[in-house]
Amino acid sequence: MHKPGTYKDFQIASLPESPAINENGIVTRFVASRKNYLLIKRSFDILFSFLFIAFILSWLLPIVSVWIKLGSKGPVFFSQKRMGKNGRIFRCFKFRTMVINDEADERQADENDDRITRAGRFLRKTNIDELPQLFNVLIGDMSFIGPRPHMLSDCIRFSFVVSSYNFRTLVKPGITGLAQVKGFRGPAKDYESIVNRYRWDAIYINKAGLWLDIKIMGKTLAHCFNNITGGKKRA
Repeated sequence: MHKPGTYKDFQIASLPESPAINENGIVTRFVASRKNYLLIKRSFDILFSFLFIAFILSWLLPIVSVWIKLGSKGPVFFSQKRMGKNGRIFRCFKFRTMVINDEADERQADENDDRITRAGRFLRKTNIDELPQLFNVLIGDMSFIGPRPHMLSDCIRFSFVVSSYNFRTLVKPGITGLAQVKGFRGPAKDYESIVNRYRWDAIYINKAGLWLDIKIMGKTLAHCFNNITGGKKRA
């Protein structure tokens, strides 16, 4: 017998059943049954990402760019390979919040990470660093709502904890998701965190719909407003 709290405990955690996916990540009837919802969701993504870029990011981008450049050397944007729908790799964009370092694609940021710049701490706390992902949403790599895209090294690591981890790629990754509004933000530091994130992502995929998306978006906006006005720290 194994001791409680070991790796094996987390592997056998109760998780929602996943619809069949073949070796190439091709989804069967699961997505076909949700064509109307996916069409509406994509239309929403295109419309609101375009409006946000045109009316907010258009003036916010120059301000943030100057602040980042004054604080440290390097580009304004940080791009990283992430895992997308059906396992497709794409470049995920963010405002750069760290000094240039060799561990950016392997090591997750901690709350007191010395790589994070002064501007970066504010951008991360307020989630402004995520806004360039609106370009990913506009071009179709991501959606507003969905499982967060992980860097490739984390996808490999997490798949050893949850054997069906590629189930998360059934839908497009999102800027925010059900796992995030349930409190799972920031780095996944242990097996329990990995499994719980997967559990909420799998629940979202099984229950995805317009009303659930609206509730997730509302809770996300409330969280961001709370951070900007001095509420809870980013997890």
